Amino acid sequence: MATARHDRQSIIDRALRLLDDVGLPDLSMRRLATELEVQPSALYWHFDSKQELLGAVADRILLTVPDPDEALSLIRTAASIRDALLAYRDGAEVVLSTYALRLGARRAQDALLASLGGAPEHADVADAIFEFILGHVMLLQQRMHAQSIGAVASDESDPTAQADAVFTAGIRAFDAVSVLRRPS
Repeated sequence: MATARHDRQSIIDRALRLLDDVGLPDLSMRRLATELEVQPSALYWHFDSKQELLGAVADRILLTVPDPDEALSLIRTAASIRDALLAYRDGAEVVLSTYALRLGARRAQDALLASLGGAPEHADVADAIFEFILGHVMLLQQRMHAQSIGAVASDESDPTAQADAVFTAGIRAFDAVSVLRRPS
């Protein structure tokens, strides 16, 4: 194997391209190293573990989420998170796995909290909304994958047929709850 020099950003870039090409189940450190034409051990100079790499990938996936300082409406923030997750194959699964380990996804949570007014006591609502978005997008991505390989046909019983309406209803419900919790 030829020795090539890579930095954290070039490794994350290639990991994202590989994620889109093969999906999360086949995104291994060995495969990534092969793509980069380096030995797998070279990746560990930049990342202590695959989980740390996935945390960086999750942060890159969420990079298009508006800065928390913008404090957009909840529906706009939630939609930006959904769109960021949908931009990459298995994007929601990557972000969920790193969120579960607290290795990434902070930008999305901070943006949601800002949309709720920024008060620390709303952090649990921001987390609940984020988990709703992750679950919603995972459902969409699972269905898209199943359809792409012919495992399921698109029909009226498709749980994603009304995805936009369900997403909007869910975010509106969370927004209503958060309004009730805000001091008057």
